[in-house]
Amino acid sequence: MPILVSVRKFIEFLPQCAFVAICMAFFAGVPTGLAGERLQYNEISPSIVPDVHPDPTLFQKDYLLENPISPPDSSSPRATIESFLFLMGEARNIWLDVRDDHAKGDTILLSDADNRRLDFVQTILEKASQTFDLSAVPASTREHVSIEIVLQLVEIFDRIDLPELSTVPGYEVGLFPAASDLAALPTSWTVPGTNIVIARINQGAEQGSFLFSKETVQRIPGDYETIKNFPLKHDRTEDLYNYYIYTPGGFVAPKWYAFVMAGPDWLQKEFYNQTVWQWMMFAILTLLFAVTPAALLRQSRRKEEEEITARHQIRQMLSCGGLIFLVLLYRYLCNSQINITGGLMEGISTATTAIIWSCMALLTYQFLNFIYSSAVRNPAVPTGSIDASLLRTGFRVFSVTVALVIMGYGATQIGIPVYGVIAGLGVGGLAIALAAQPTIENLIGGIILYADRMVRVGEFCQFDNLSGTIESIGIRSTRIRALDRTVITISNADLAKRKITNYSRRDQFHLRHRIGLRYETTQAQLAVIIDDIHRYLEDLECIKDDPLRVRFVELGDYSLNIEIYAYVAVGSMPEFLKVQEEVLMRIVGIVRARGADFAFPSTTTYLASDTAPEEVGSLFSWPLKDEFSAHSK
Repeated sequence: MPILVSVRKFIEFLPQCAFVAICMAFFAGVPTGLAGERLQYNEISPSIVPDVHPDPTLFQKDYLLENPISPPDSSSPRATIESFLFLMGEARNIWLDVRDDHAKGDTILLSDADNRRLDFVQTILEKASQTFDLSAVPASTREHVSIEIVLQLVEIFDRIDLPELSTVPGYEVGLFPAASDLAALPTSWTVPGTNIVIARINQGAEQGSFLFSKETVQRIPGDYETIKNFPLKHDRTEDLYNYYIYTPGGFVAPKWYAFVMAGPDWLQKEFYNQTVWQWMMFAILTLLFAVTPAALLRQSRRKEEEEITARHQIRQMLSCGGLIFLVLLYRYLCNSQINITGGLMEGISTATTAIIWSCMALLTYQFLNFIYSSAVRNPAVPTGSIDASLLRTGFRVFSVTVALVIMGYGATQIGIPVYGVIAGLGVGGLAIALAAQPTIENLIGGIILYADRMVRVGEFCQFDNLSGTIESIGIRSTRIRALDRTVITISNADLAKRKITNYSRRDQFHLRHRIGLRYETTQAQLAVIIDDIHRYLEDLECIKDDPLRVRFVELGDYSLNIEIYAYVAVGSMPEFLKVQEEVLMRIVGIVRARGADFAFPSTTTYLASDTAPEEVGSLFSWPLKDEFSAHSK
């Protein structure tokens, strides 16, 4: 805890030092006595009507102030306005005590005790803001807008005649009457002579509570601008809202504000709800924080080509994280140090919130992609068990989905309703679906390829008249490395409709050859050759026993044809080619070892005479006619 306090003080002290240096350079030579003179707060005449803020009873004070998490009593219009006045009266007293103590002290920074008292003031103001219907205020600006609204309303009440609280419909703070009594209350009550309405909420988390209506919240700034120059009727201090918006540091002006007060009078002039010095510091900060990310981005691009992929991804994530930090620091300086308020503050909060959530979405997307890249590059992961293309596509879809969810949540923080976002996505999705029908068809085609497991990356396939190795399967298309090493890109929808022959999925390779022996081969030689080849194949472990055939199948035009039919149980084409090479070389050796040889296309011319030819020991020594007849008998 001490470390956190020190860090907080250091962060608060840095912009203060920078601002002091700028002010000293700008206001050099201005007498310091003038600062002390201008720091004197305006005193209000004691003849003003006494404060209308009632003193709460011990029970009411205990309920509203002692329990920091208890909501204000908004069970009736009286309880709501009474809670608001009680809380603002207590916040005013503590706030002014801290401000006066710090102005009289010699320390540059607020003490720990003063910081705790200001935190309590912040808590009281936040509790007072719970008496308002802030549903129309974007979540990104609600914290600052709520403080301005409560301060503006209390200043309005200080300038009008409020009715006696006993005349307001409802019950005192902390009584919480029965439901039957609450049902008899009117649905709304208007402060006499104004448009300030306290109405019953009929839906949402605050259902049944009486809150200052959201229309009233929207009118309060305009009503304040109208009435702010009217004399005070119920207070003895200056306009705290005016003090809050025109001084830096939030609730209490830091000591360096004396340099601003000691400067020219035109620095304190109001221009569009900000003083001139606030506009100057806002312009300087905006320029500084616009140039810094641009310079860092330019430096990052110079080193991009010099780094490997992992380091580049880490640098991208660090850039997003650094941008988020700079935007948060910029918003802190604008809101808490320069104290930009009003519409400009809402614009700054909305813009910075949009940037922060966009960077968060991008950072999440980059982080998920980094996880994917690390998983694929990890040598401990067996590459044979990973479909890198499927993993990449799945991570991309998941990353985009998560990023869109984060951006959708960020949209709700700047006031875009989530239901409107969903409805817009529905209508826009229909229009996009009609316009991007081919893209969606390709996406579905890719899903079909994955679901049916037709092909995977690295497999050799034939698609009709196209063949090659699958290199990647994307969301829209598939890339194929053809045999001539060219890359062919084909849409997933077209690929899913084609006839696909996947050669890489073969569990066995077909070994089928025909060898032709010369007609001079004898029948005995032929039988021995067939038997030797069959036994050789049977002895090979990679050759399946069934089916295994070595048969004399045909009397060819110029050869005696033997068919070899078998299956080789290997896992890849290179292994099969190696086994096939060994088998064919062994067959050549067997044929020649038996005195036979292979036939080749040739023509044999026989010269005959009237005498009968001598018998030769060829393969086919056909029997004579008489011998055939005798055999037949």
